[in-house]
Amino acid sequence: MEIKEDERIDDLQLNGLRIIQNIKAFCYGIDSVLLSDFAKEVKNGSTVLDLGAGNGILGMLMCGKTGIKQITGLEIQEDVCEMANRSIELNQLKERFTMINGDIKKVHELIDKESFDAVVSNPPYKRMNSGVINDSKTKLIARHEILCNLEDVIKAAFYALKEKGALYIIHRPERIVDLLSLMRTYKIEPKVIRFIQPKQSKKPTMVLVKGVKYGNAFVEVERPLIVYNEDGTYTEEVNKIYGINDSVK
Repeated sequence: MEIKEDERIDDLQLNGLRIIQNIKAFCYGIDSVLLSDFAKEVKNGSTVLDLGAGNGILGMLMCGKTGIKQITGLEIQEDVCEMANRSIELNQLKERFTMINGDIKKVHELIDKESFDAVVSNPPYKRMNSGVINDSKTKLIARHEILCNLEDVIKAAFYALKEKGALYIIHRPERIVDLLSLMRTYKIEPKVIRFIQPKQSKKPTMVLVKGVKYGNAFVEVERPLIVYNEDGTYTEEVNKIYGINDSVK
């Protein structure tokens, strides 16, 4: 397996899965891990689309956590897509995991309409001209709405989803009005909302949302997911998500 300069192989601590990452580019964080757990209810045998798949982390985790039949990752950056393909080969997942190098805004040219049971997405959180601009082009594209915005993602999800198919997405609380409004505009009805707090004493920094295409108007707000105890250790729930034994902290 070819490993290029500035790349490393990280152990996902899940069924022997590993991922290739470029240490100078965008490496996955806890948001991808929490989203993969949020979406683990996807039924066995389902087909899943990951919009803005990056290095393939969501696809890897979902292959390890669920019985999905096939996951397709759509990623616009050619070099990142190529790296994800090498991780797929490393994990012998070619039969379950496919990457497409393409633009979310051109999803209608890349996949068949209404062909997926579920869509997952960890999209760029920041508007184009907001926040600290990172020098790395790869990080910039991953974090800021430069090549696609939130509406592009929701519109693509509507196109890809079968009727009653589910969207699982993670974003920032300050964008939740935009997110929910766009979901309803594109007929993906919000069904579950869960805020993520770094600690019990801190305000939410992320939010998980599930929506259903052509779903009925009813939403459940779940209790917050707390990441850290006040002493800085992971909470019991996050330990379970990571597969860490409670006795080993």
